[in-house]
Amino acid sequence: MGSLGKSVRVAGAEGSETLHILADVSFTVNPGESVAIVGGSGSGKSTLLGLMAGLDVPTSGRVLLDGQDLFALDEDGRAALRGRAMGFVFQSFQLLPGLTALENVMLPLELAGMADAAARAGEHLERVGLARRARHRPDQLSGGEQQRVALARAFAVAPSILLADEPTGNLDAHTGAQVIDLMFELNQRQGASLVIVTHDPALAGRCGRRLRLDAGRLVA
Repeated sequence: MGSLGKSVRVAGAEGSETLHILADVSFTVNPGESVAIVGGSGSGKSTLLGLMAGLDVPTSGRVLLDGQDLFALDEDGRAALRGRAMGFVFQSFQLLPGLTALENVMLPLELAGMADAAARAGEHLERVGLARRARHRPDQLSGGEQQRVALARAFAVAPSILLADEPTGNLDAHTGAQVIDLMFELNQRQGASLVIVTHDPALAGRCGRRLRLDAGRLVA
């Protein structure tokens, strides 16, 4: 990643001003490494994760994924690269409510054109301990179970990197600890890099490295 910057123009009664959300942020995530991004509210953590995913476009700088510059691609190209190389886990789970647990895990596999999507999805649900809940919809699952489905979906495509935004934020401490254990177990089994935005000291402490943002700048 090369010295990312992100600014926005904000219009108001007194004219407009430029807000610098991120400035001169540069770091490398190595294969299989786990990295926590920490910092106070408004420090730019979620913006940085969005840039790493190619969901947001920087004002300046580059994001390289497996040697490919995300922003040298058009929107469709970035989406295709995300689909085959990235996994995502969110605080709010982001499961499709009308689909079963199995169908939610199958979805990225089907989008990738995998003929054995159902079998692969079933294997990943078994890995997260939810084989018996495969036919249940999200509203029939607990919060912890929904996040385990989200983990199965994220790891099912065998991503090079998993991006997680406050993955335990909506879970109680005990359930959150179980999800953390599972996330690192899957990370070690599949060798995907982990980049996790978190306020949770326990989760940050499990990562091999911590990056601290303060007012959009990398300070540690």
